[in-house]
Amino acid sequence: QLQLVESGGGLVQAGGSLRLSCAASGRTSSNYSLCWFRQAPGKERESVAAITSSGINTIYAAAVKGRFTISRDNAKNTVYLQMTSLKPEDTANYYCAAREITAAFSMSPKWYEYWGQGTQVIVSS
Repeated sequence: QLQLVESGGGLVQAGGSLRLSCAASGRTSSNYSLCWFRQAPGKERESVAAITSSGINTIYAAAVKGRFTISRDNAKNTVYLQMTSLKPEDTANYYCAAREITAAFSMSPKWYEYWGQGTQVIVSS
């Protein structure tokens, strides 16, 4: 079983940057795809960005494209979400989710098997 732990959230001013990390454990390989989701109070969970196990392929939600970058360091079993030009509307709890599969990914939460507990991001105006 894969365990995921997010970190890096916090309070930042609009226009600022944060880097979130999702550390995976419980497996010796990095053969899993991973997606970042977020959920703001009173809103539905939405996908942010996803990455394949190799890190070669990525996909972004329109709302964050050009501002956020997803990447991974398989030697450290960690996936990152670099967030720049943050806006108040980026305020949410951010979750990472994984599925043990190679060369595929999805932006659908139903596709993923494992979830972290989340890290909170607050962007002040």
